[in-house]
Amino acid sequence: MPNGDTTTGQSELRTRQQATLARLDTFSRVTDTAIRIPFTRIRLGLDPIIGLLPVVGDLIGLVLSLYVLLEAHRAGAGKRIKAHMVKNMLIETFGGMVPVVGDAFDIVYKANTRNTRLLREYLEQELNPEPQPRFPWRQLVFLAVLIAILTGLVVPLILG
Repeated sequence: MPNGDTTTGQSELRTRQQATLARLDTFSRVTDTAIRIPFTRIRLGLDPIIGLLPVVGDLIGLVLSLYVLLEAHRAGAGKRIKAHMVKNMLIETFGGMVPVVGDAFDIVYKANTRNTRLLREYLEQELNPEPQPRFPWRQLVFLAVLIAILTGLVVPLILG
């Protein structure tokens, strides 16, 4: 495959992944942080509002959260990332089912935002892998020559 095709393919992949992240940012904002409680820094979205319905609301929130997992799967996220997302979803679902405290927990935990952040970090790492460090040949040769010179100067003084 010529280099231009590889660059074009990577560009298209990056564009698709950025579009996915933009959709998930919007989704997370709507479900987790769309509404600011006046005179506070507290933000909430549809998820905690729906969660006010005992048990059923939290299950609806879980179903909505599956969208982030589906997008992660489509983007090629690994099993470890998806398992972490499922853990976040279950923590929020079962935490939200706790009477009284669960509604506050829903406002604070924000699983969709957490999962979108996880996917973003994963995709950024995939798109910008760290270059493998090169072996420091220059430093090795320099140190070897330096040691040889010092040995040549010091040994005659000691044996001297």
